Amino acid sequence: MNKIYNPKRQDWKDVLMRPTQTVADIEGLVNTIFEEVKVGGDRILIKYTKQFDKVNLDHLLVSKDEIKEAKSLVSDELKAAIQLAKSNIEVFHTAQKTGRVEVETTVGVSCWQEKKPIQKVGLYIPGGTAPLFSTILMLAVPATIAGCNEVVLCSPPDKEGKLNPAILYTADLCGVTKIVKIGGIQAIAGMTFGTETIPQVYKVFGPGNQYVTVAKQIATKHGVAIDMPAGPSELLVVADDSANAAFVASDLLSQAEHGVDSQVILVSTSKEMIDLVEKEVALQLEDLPRKEIARQAIANSKLIYVDNDQDAIDLINEYGPEHYIVCVENEDFYIENTLNAGSVFIGNYTPESAGDYASGTNHTLPTNGYAKQYSGVNLDSFMKCMTFQKITKEGIQIIGNAIELMAEAEGLEAHKNAVTLRLNSLK
Repeated sequence: MNKIYNPKRQDWKDVLMRPTQTVADIEGLVNTIFEEVKVGGDRILIKYTKQFDKVNLDHLLVSKDEIKEAKSLVSDELKAAIQLAKSNIEVFHTAQKTGRVEVETTVGVSCWQEKKPIQKVGLYIPGGTAPLFSTILMLAVPATIAGCNEVVLCSPPDKEGKLNPAILYTADLCGVTKIVKIGGIQAIAGMTFGTETIPQVYKVFGPGNQYVTVAKQIATKHGVAIDMPAGPSELLVVADDSANAAFVASDLLSQAEHGVDSQVILVSTSKEMIDLVEKEVALQLEDLPRKEIARQAIANSKLIYVDNDQDAIDLINEYGPEHYIVCVENEDFYIENTLNAGSVFIGNYTPESAGDYASGTNHTLPTNGYAKQYSGVNLDSFMKCMTFQKITKEGIQIIGNAIELMAEAEGLEAHKNAVTLRLNSLK
């Protein structure tokens, strides 16, 4: 890991740079695949699955028999763990429900807001180096609570043309309506345009690598909404001498093992803590099955020392981490002054892994600094707000003249006339 001591504020942008590929290079490939899928449908999905996933598919849709087989392959212990996580996620997301908001803005003018579910949503579930069945819980559970009619799931197949049994078990448990064995750019394109197998959806959810992230952004140019740009995973830990160095190192490695383009950062007001964590990372790394992946991510990661808490929090807000762990004695200061973060984990006994799996919060979060303007996935992500209004005869007489004057000032006479006719009818 790279050690950096007291970086100057004017250098923070460079110090906090994320390891990303040139977006322009990726966009060219994404646009090519999108145009091909738009015209060629399933045939193109199969073509690119063979090219990228090295498997020939004779069918894209997961069958009921495949789901039944998958259920038998998942251990009872894992099923119980998934059920526990699902229950906690349901509790937290159900609590986010809000009722109708209604107000009479003036006499005779009633306005109200109601939330309606997005009818058709697409869920992208990574399945390359790690089959993220936990992401199904994070997306399908709130989609079900919101009342989405159609929930389509896409995930890349393995070399045998199958999906991980835990993915199929969890998808079936959470009420996914259609499961498709397609991953990467082509999956996002399929959900964007619709194919013979994949229904066209209104909004796409889910994390992925840089290619998937750019594909989601391109999808928005074709009339499909997305949850957020959610790319390579990242974690920032702020820790002082009150932290446990072994715990901090384990958290850093938990994100580093996601992928070679992941990034983890430690910010500390203690040089001793930085040295201890560096040693613990090296020690724990050797015991990880995915140590080669984690090792490459660690090479892109940083240990940053700053003199005081104010510099630390300012630097953290500038970075806007996806995952953010606070292990300091003065935790209230950091909690109150944190403005930009996807999800915050507080204290020595709150690992980021808890949010990834079973505490109840959602782990689909903004990366690449998008925490400055995006929220993580929540119940409202699967809904949209609609406003309603009803005006009585008395109400239009109260606000009518103001509407006429404003419309006339903007030069929109038809707008004015729509009110004038009604007012004249009441004379």
